[in-house]
Amino acid sequence: MRSLRFRLAARAATGVTAGLIIISLVAVGGAREFLNNEIESSLLNVASIQAGALTAVPDGGMELHEWDLTPDEAAQVRDLNRYVQVWSESGESLLRTQYITVDLPLDTAALRRAASGKLVMLNQSYAEIPIRSLFYPLERMGPAHARHVLQVAAPLNGRDRMLYRLAQMLVGITLAVGLATFAGGWWLGGRMVRPVDEIIDQAEKIRAGTLGRRITVHVDFREYERLVDVLNGLLARLDNAFATQRRFTADASHELRSPLTVLKGEIELALRRDRDVTEYRRVLASNLEEVDRLTWIAEDLLTLARSDSGVLLPRYQATDVSARITRVLERLQADARDKALELRLHTNGPVEAIIDPSLVDQLAWNLVENAVKFTPSGGQVLVSVSRDRVAVVVEVSDTGPGIPQDAVERIFERFFRADQARTHSADVWGTGLGLSIVRAIAEAHGGTVQASNRDEGGAVFRVTIPAHPHEPQ
Repeated sequence: MRSLRFRLAARAATGVTAGLIIISLVAVGGAREFLNNEIESSLLNVASIQAGALTAVPDGGMELHEWDLTPDEAAQVRDLNRYVQVWSESGESLLRTQYITVDLPLDTAALRRAASGKLVMLNQSYAEIPIRSLFYPLERMGPAHARHVLQVAAPLNGRDRMLYRLAQMLVGITLAVGLATFAGGWWLGGRMVRPVDEIIDQAEKIRAGTLGRRITVHVDFREYERLVDVLNGLLARLDNAFATQRRFTADASHELRSPLTVLKGEIELALRRDRDVTEYRRVLASNLEEVDRLTWIAEDLLTLARSDSGVLLPRYQATDVSARITRVLERLQADARDKALELRLHTNGPVEAIIDPSLVDQLAWNLVENAVKFTPSGGQVLVSVSRDRVAVVVEVSDTGPGIPQDAVERIFERFFRADQARTHSADVWGTGLGLSIVRAIAEAHGGTVQASNRDEGGAVFRVTIPAHPHEPQ
């Protein structure tokens, strides 16, 4: 019963059948009304003719105008006959047609009204046959027949048979058309549902290992084009998500395995024999570095997990962006001095914006730390903060090796390594998640981040964040 095909067929058949039933009822009612009018007109005509014949006798007698038929002939055509009888005002039968042997049924109330000069029509039964009777006052024909009433009756069984046959015919037509409509609706519903079934069949064959496949059936039909496009778009996003997830899992496993391997190796080496305090302190210090590295990886993964699940929601408040970035640079000055780098901030005073200060701190830290990490000794890292009417712009540039052209679009992917050009130094290591976090924070604020290369060498990262929440850039 929940089949769309069945429902389409059933509703189409129900609608057509209901319409035909209404039409049939109207048709039968109209035919009945038409036939009743014809019978009443016929009764009036017969009554006029018989009244004229009755009053045409010179001596005041009464004589009916009748065909010269034998009783047997009259019985054979009685459905076409009009039965006639004359009554006195008191209900006495004065005259009746020769083709009936029993008085017509007399309605005393109708007789009194007709005797007072009114035409009266009513339904009666005569010899178990329904009839329509007309009581016609003969005083209309002259004073000689005052208080005489002419009753003319017509059998209704012919009318009833005709209406019954008409109703039978209409019921048959309604049933036939209803069944034909259901069959047609079933066939049409099958034609409509078949493409969906074929699309489903193709979709069911796509598994996790075959997400690269696409649905190809019925792509040339306008009605199904959007459905196929939506499903193929969903498959493309799933394919991309699965690929990203696989790459993320592999890279995360690799990043976590490295510090864990170092920790295990140094601990095992330290336990092989007794060592002095200095050696134990060196091992513990090295282990602490690896633990810090694991902590950074875990925190970065947690930040990205919050971003993926949609719960990385900024806590907006009025903030001086330039002041926050100044503090970030102060914390990184020691690393810059170790590499003899020039770390400078360029700003034209306070830059006010409605942002999440802690997230912007994390964004600035990752950008500047990344620049310090990949800039060779003696180089320069420049940070600029500015604001136009609607957005805050943070730009970090360095004099490092830059980004390979084929990696510019992928530099913000998780665990992505641009190239050995920016990771050639043995002391350059990280989680590989910093720039991914920068993009997640910028997008959480409704902003964007872009990477490019400077003409004179080095990389430039430009972050644009709306100065007010939900403000278009």
